[in-house]
Amino acid sequence: MTATRNAAFALAFCAACSPVTTRPPFQPLPEALVATLNAPPARIAAAAAEWLAGEGLSVVQTSPRDGYVETAWYDTHSKATHTGSGDVPDLAATVKLRCWADPDVPGHTRLTVDPVYRPRYDPSRSERDLEAAVPASHDGHRIAQRLLDALKQKYGGS
Repeated sequence: MTATRNAAFALAFCAACSPVTTRPPFQPLPEALVATLNAPPARIAAAAAEWLAGEGLSVVQTSPRDGYVETAWYDTHSKATHTGSGDVPDLAATVKLRCWADPDVPGHTRLTVDPVYRPRYDPSRSERDLEAAVPASHDGHRIAQRLLDALKQKYGGS
């Protein structure tokens, strides 16, 4: 009887904890922008996706449950979105933003916004291997900073 109860408990526990996530298998670059916001991660992730879409960026992946948002490649000069990895005409002006909304103290979120670009195109390497942090003077960095500022204003934080 006890073995059956333990097996049922283990099965219920495993079913409640799914190892599947929409987050990528890598972390943000060290140069990514970070802020602590006064709202839970799911709310911050949804608000980040909404803000980015409102700014004209195409959100290709969003999961409030996982606290993750990712845009397509966005050309900051032409304001065009590029969904493929090889169809970017101006690599230096084209950025991708990824947002990680992680729990901080209860009810707060540590939001990391990682604006990246690709200095070169090489189809033999993975997209992430070619990415680099945009400099502070880049329009992609300014978009990321405006996102953080908008969310700080809406939810409060530092």
